[in-house]
Amino acid sequence: MNISVIIVNYNVKHFLEQCLFSVQAALKNLQGEIIVIDNASSDNSIDYLQPKFPLVNFIANKENAGFGKACNQGFKISSGEFILFLNPDTLVPENCFEKCISFFKTQTDAGALGVKMVDGSGKFLKESKRAFPSLSTSVFKILGLADLFPHSKVFARYYLGHLDSTQNHEVDVLAGAFMMIKRKVLEITGGFDEAFFMYGEDIDLSYRIQKTASPETGKRFKNYYFAQTEIIHFKGESTKKGSLNYIKLFYGAMSIFVNKHYSNGASLFFKFFIHIGIWTVAGISAIRNFFIRILKS
Repeated sequence: MNISVIIVNYNVKHFLEQCLFSVQAALKNLQGEIIVIDNASSDNSIDYLQPKFPLVNFIANKENAGFGKACNQGFKISSGEFILFLNPDTLVPENCFEKCISFFKTQTDAGALGVKMVDGSGKFLKESKRAFPSLSTSVFKILGLADLFPHSKVFARYYLGHLDSTQNHEVDVLAGAFMMIKRKVLEITGGFDEAFFMYGEDIDLSYRIQKTASPETGKRFKNYYFAQTEIIHFKGESTKKGSLNYIKLFYGAMSIFVNKHYSNGASLFFKFFIHIGIWTVAGISAIRNFFIRILKS
């Protein structure tokens, strides 16, 4: 089996329907399987989709297990040499998987790769390539300097704005929306940390992949941004980015990551700025929503 495509679904059956059509087309020249883990959707996703996709392995969870746990659940029953964790609100081109697997076979130090992502209007999504969060990147992001200087190697480091999005690069963090990983790497690293319910689990796994050495070479695996294929990621359908719920989930995930991977002294400073970020973004969001309601009234 070349590839196992694992998709976690939560109440986005129409997006998932189009995603599955595109994945099936991309698997036409490969040996592959599709596993959908449904996290207790209330929109009858499985009843709607199962008759349309009889070859897809649908697993229905009785409760929302979270993204990382559901991905691990899919991995345990998978058999592919390569594992692709894919968001349901994505569309992949027909030659996407073949190109990615070819890259893996020529770039032997690659443990995992992500691809160029664009939104529904064709705009490049900067989370396609990221650095690990640090105190400085957090401060620059909270203060808005990353947006003011989007191509700066210093201020826009979190999104690696100085790296050409049309070229392949070694990067730190791969987005969970499209994360292709060698099976043997996942077996060594242990998959996603289930302490992360939503957001941050891709950063944590990317971090651990880079810290993992290949048993054959003794050298650490690398994460790559692969620009020779492009997917559409509609993004944010399950959790709206401007909502207070999103803010709590995202910054809460960052707090877990910091506690896990940073020293006590660094984590205290980092968490201080994380909480500033939560209240800053929440305040801006509340003010914006207040004025929107006034304008609509």
